[in-house]
Amino acid sequence: MKRLSTSVAATALALVLAGPALAESHAMENPMVGGAAMFADKTIVENAVNSADHTTLVAAVQAAGLAETLSGEGPFTVFAPTNAAFDKLPDGTVDTLLMPENKDQLTKVLTCHVVGANAMSDAIAGMIADDGGTHPVPTLGGCTLQAKMDGDMITLTDEQGNVATVTIADVKQSNGVIHVIDTVMLPAAEESMDQGMAGQDTTQTAMADAPMASETDVPMVGGAPMYPSKTIVENAVNSADHTTLVAAVKAADLVDTLSGEGPFTVFAPTNAAFDKLPAGTVDTLLKPENKDQLTKILTAHVVAGNWSAQSIREAARSQSDGFYHFNAVSGDALSAKVTASGNIFIFDENGEAYEITQADVNQSNGVIHVIEGVLLPR
Repeated sequence: MKRLSTSVAATALALVLAGPALAESHAMENPMVGGAAMFADKTIVENAVNSADHTTLVAAVQAAGLAETLSGEGPFTVFAPTNAAFDKLPDGTVDTLLMPENKDQLTKVLTCHVVGANAMSDAIAGMIADDGGTHPVPTLGGCTLQAKMDGDMITLTDEQGNVATVTIADVKQSNGVIHVIDTVMLPAAEESMDQGMAGQDTTQTAMADAPMASETDVPMVGGAPMYPSKTIVENAVNSADHTTLVAAVKAADLVDTLSGEGPFTVFAPTNAAFDKLPAGTVDTLLKPENKDQLTKILTAHVVAGNWSAQSIREAARSQSDGFYHFNAVSGDALSAKVTASGNIFIFDENGEAYEITQADVNQSNGVIHVIEGVLLPR
């Protein structure tokens, strides 16, 4: 799962770099960043390369091989640290991260600044208010940032307790939005210390959107208890309603991946969901020669980050069209829509919609939402 999430995160990170430019026809709509106009019809990367305040970020994105990723369709929200933000890191940290042998760690740090959605500052402020003052922000790097208000300013706290302030908000891009920040966001201390990132506070913030259930108060799925101290795979194998999904995960060699650190949000189709597919489809997908296709379908059910049902509802309701758009680990698009009664439907790329029938089954490496249909790429 770590390899897959890094791939998705990487895709998001490349978009981060295009913060500074806006189409000249829309120049009045966007603030200047690093002395350069930010064009709303250009991508995150195309804009970012023009900002004199983001040369370190651009160099990092290029070193991580994320430029093409962050030039993708999105939408993405990028919290873009300035050169001065990188300068606040311990001496030698940036040089160390830019070394080829540290590319994975650099990618992790960069993607902890990217969210797979277009979140303008007013929407973020609204979610903070709705959540009582603190809103969890799952990123494509698997980190969860905590968003708060400090007066009229939005702040972000990372998993080490470092606090960044959004100094320039709502820099619109063709594939998302950039918010300039004054501090680099870092993964949890145990992830970064081994890579030479020690030196800042080691306080960790909660990564889940809601408290995990206790071991004595766990939800039942497929007749089996789902323990929050166990991984997605360790719990899934015990559900009588998910034997087809488990068999597919094993056939695709995704057991180790989905047992990884995460966090991941998994939309888990039941046996009945697979039974709705055309006759023979499952048997065909389980054949060794169709492993790549099976992997594509399975990873289209996985999103980086820990998305509770409430977070999905808030994200969908914050969008003008009522849809919240995810990027699945497979690279495919998923969309969430909430009914007036609060029920959540997940749409695949073919426009098929399936309801979440059991939500918020917390795991040690993420969360599972049981769904009534199989999400298929185009």
